[in-house]
Amino acid sequence: MDQVAPNAGDNLLEEIVRLKPDLRKSDLRVAEVVLDRPGEVVDMTLAVLARAAGVSEPTVIRFCTAIGCDGYRDLRVKLARSLAFARTTSHTAISDADDLHSIITKIFDYNLSNLNWAQSHLDQERVAAAVDMLAGAKRIEFFGFVASGIVASDAQQKFPLFGVPCGAAADAHLIFMSAEMLGHGDVAVGISNTGQTPEIVRAIETARKRGARTIGITGHAGSPLAQACDVALIVETLENTDLFTPTVSRLSHLVVIDILSTAVSLRRGDRHHSRIATMKAGLAALRGGEGE
Repeated sequence: MDQVAPNAGDNLLEEIVRLKPDLRKSDLRVAEVVLDRPGEVVDMTLAVLARAAGVSEPTVIRFCTAIGCDGYRDLRVKLARSLAFARTTSHTAISDADDLHSIITKIFDYNLSNLNWAQSHLDQERVAAAVDMLAGAKRIEFFGFVASGIVASDAQQKFPLFGVPCGAAADAHLIFMSAEMLGHGDVAVGISNTGQTPEIVRAIETARKRGARTIGITGHAGSPLAQACDVALIVETLENTDLFTPTVSRLSHLVVIDILSTAVSLRRGDRHHSRIATMKAGLAALRGGEGE
């Protein structure tokens, strides 16, 4: 299952506490403000935090570097993620004592929180670039394993919306063969939350060498998959590795597939929509007039 432990950005507050003994005296003053008022610091400017800590702005920047952040903006982003992760996991962690009502509430809340997080961090320019690729494709192949394989299969079933033949090989050998047979005008979409599944990365690299355009759907910007493709859609989630918590990355990836297929369908215009309507009418007749 494509599920990983929270990264350092999720636990910035814990990281600051861990590093406190090694911080300079002036840096420690900044740390105390961040730890005491994290929710306020997220909205503070550099100058305001410096005044609150009684230090210079360069000292705040040095503090950011000391705790592993790439500047003040990165500190605010990681701090916001840390707070969001803390709220999500503390309010939705499932225990053996939970009754059915609690389980229903917690799982819905957890997934809704993650979808909101993924939406707010999704790069719309990259999504637009992916839509451009898919709208111009002659053929689309979706690659994914296990949980990501479910997403790939869902995408393949949306071929009427994409408007071109779509595939979703589930076997490692078939994935490689499909990638090898792609060429100019085709698009390969690799799906992996970790972005490290070797077979998926290799398939994307192979498809790209054969002249196909490539898209990656992953939760990690620095992953091999993100680096291997033409357009990387980073779908961030507040992944919780609690034993009883379902994988939320799969749901977020399914939503991204819905976004891509809908956008491509709208791009194709009325004639394409008319064909879809005709196809649906035919399906209804095939089922004896019953809806799905």
